[in-house]
Amino acid sequence: MLERYELEAFLTLAEELHFGRTAERLHVSTARISQTIAKLERRIGVPLFHRTSRRVELSPVGRQLYDETRPAWSRITAAFGRAVDAGRGLTGLLRVAFDGPAAGQLLVGAAQEFRTRHPECDVRIREARLPEVLPWLRGGEVDIALTCHPVREEGIAMGPVLVREARMLAVPTAHPFARRTTVSVEDLARVTVLQMPETLPDSLRDDRAPRRTPAGRPIALGPSAMTLTEMLTLVGAGEGVAVVGAHTRRYFARPDVAYVPFADAAPVEWGLVWLTEGASARVRAFSDAALAVVGEPAAAP
Repeated sequence: MLERYELEAFLTLAEELHFGRTAERLHVSTARISQTIAKLERRIGVPLFHRTSRRVELSPVGRQLYDETRPAWSRITAAFGRAVDAGRGLTGLLRVAFDGPAAGQLLVGAAQEFRTRHPECDVRIREARLPEVLPWLRGGEVDIALTCHPVREEGIAMGPVLVREARMLAVPTAHPFARRTTVSVEDLARVTVLQMPETLPDSLRDDRAPRRTPAGRPIALGPSAMTLTEMLTLVGAGEGVAVVGAHTRRYFARPDVAYVPFADAAPVEWGLVWLTEGASARVRAFSDAALAVVGEPAAAP
């Protein structure tokens, strides 16, 4: 029989695929997560994860265990949350922000599910530019936001990943890469990569504009852009290239920019974020509703 903390550790690691981030989400040490997973693997008799110095991946048995337990665990936690909310009275207003049109589309579905579950609680949706998300949260303008991950920042909690989409490279249409079917992460050493605003967490800026390739080759970093439209304008002008999610090709089609998928890069991830101290019953309930809408991390709409 699985203990609750064992199941939480396994499911969270299966979603984060990173021991440190898993420990942060569960507010325990990395060593505790490692010991818990090792104990589970000894009990089952096969590895649940394949670990290397660079990445953590689910094994086939681990994937099967996740697929079979996550829906049941989601139902259990949702049922418990509804019981708690019934006792406390989940009412009032939840203010939710989103960054970009694809996030807005997903957020509308999550808000509809939330209202169905909690008709006594109202939801107000606002669009934010990416650099505004954290200031709005810290300033109390919104309670929760749907934006790109990873946002590893003190006082900020990351919810489960809701969307995983292919990572792509935006390049000028006249660039040699535009004629390719795919590019490699190592190709970034041959170009100038535009950066996200300096006000964003380093975890997010490094994810989109790393300083070195996996092989250790230096990457030239170009200027920062405040918005995605500004970044794509710089790409079209030949100022550099930009790492983006696959939804950008659909929502930001431009005659001067081509989008080329990476053949060997991890996907771009999206999820909810909120203040650690602001994890109210409404916030947790909205996170559960959003996860129920996608079922598991899904492709971008």
